Amino acid sequence: MAGNSQRRGARRTAGSKKGATVGSGGQRRRSLEGKGPTPPAEMRPGHPAQRAGTRRGKQSGKGGSATGRRAGAGRDRAAEAPELLVARNPVLEALRAGVPASTLYVGLGVDADDRVADAIRLAGDRGVPILEVGRGELDRMTNGALHQGIGLQVPPYGYADPDAVLARARESAHPPLVVALDGVLDPRTLGAVVRTAAAFGADGVLLPERRTAGMTAVAWRASAGAAARVPVARVTNLVRTLRACQQAGLLVVGLDADGEIALGDLEAAVDPLVLVVGSEGRGLSRLVADTCDLTVAIPMADPAASLNAAAAVAVALAHIATRRRTS
Repeated sequence: MAGNSQRRGARRTAGSKKGATVGSGGQRRRSLEGKGPTPPAEMRPGHPAQRAGTRRGKQSGKGGSATGRRAGAGRDRAAEAPELLVARNPVLEALRAGVPASTLYVGLGVDADDRVADAIRLAGDRGVPILEVGRGELDRMTNGALHQGIGLQVPPYGYADPDAVLARARESAHPPLVVALDGVLDPRTLGAVVRTAAAFGADGVLLPERRTAGMTAVAWRASAGAAARVPVARVTNLVRTLRACQQAGLLVVGLDADGEIALGDLEAAVDPLVLVVGSEGRGLSRLVADTCDLTVAIPMADPAASLNAAAAVAVALAHIATRRRTS
């Protein structure tokens, strides 16, 4: 019935009054003032014009966008972050070599063989904290890598000085032998090369600073601890470093599928030399190949077959070691 104030919805409840209420602080009024002028399209995140500007900045290499700078800073921080070495041989070799370490992690219930026992003893002697963690926690810390129940927290790998590597090679009892990698991107391959270099008495390994794998925890593990015994140096310009080696009296020999001679005919194996190997896909870069004094090929039964960098280095170093022993 009209005017019946008792019917449902006919009476306004407290707090439902329209308009600004006491104590609102003018929030409704300020909300009408807006947020200022609309920024240009190239400054609006997600706008096509902004994305295009970011791409142009990255291509020009002149600073790029703020987002690009933040990403670069993140990569720098990641490169400076501590590494977790895993598996028994790499951890034990790192402790034996006196690599700085902050914590040794040992899995609960792990089968403690001699390597684990020695690692725990060495860590205790050096005052490195030893923590027991569950296998699940160790799996999480290593992103599911094969850790064998042990891990060692270490700072980023300390690269050797290239001049120090050459000085070490010249002072060795045998003719200098250095391995240089050109464009090897897989850290497992790098670790395997370092392990092979140690096995056959190489004096060091040279890496370019750009477009190559670094000595990460993955490379450490693949080296089976050899990275603690063989110095690895990063160079700004590989071609310039190879020329410096030539001036120091070392012969620069590149491995190439289309090499000038076969590996078995390398008479210079007994001389001071630098062995250069490229990536499996593209091999040696043009400038590096042009810098080499000589290129050699590894003969294979299947002409279409190829070896990755680690296998090629192993074959070449084994041949060089054999020639030096029998010369």
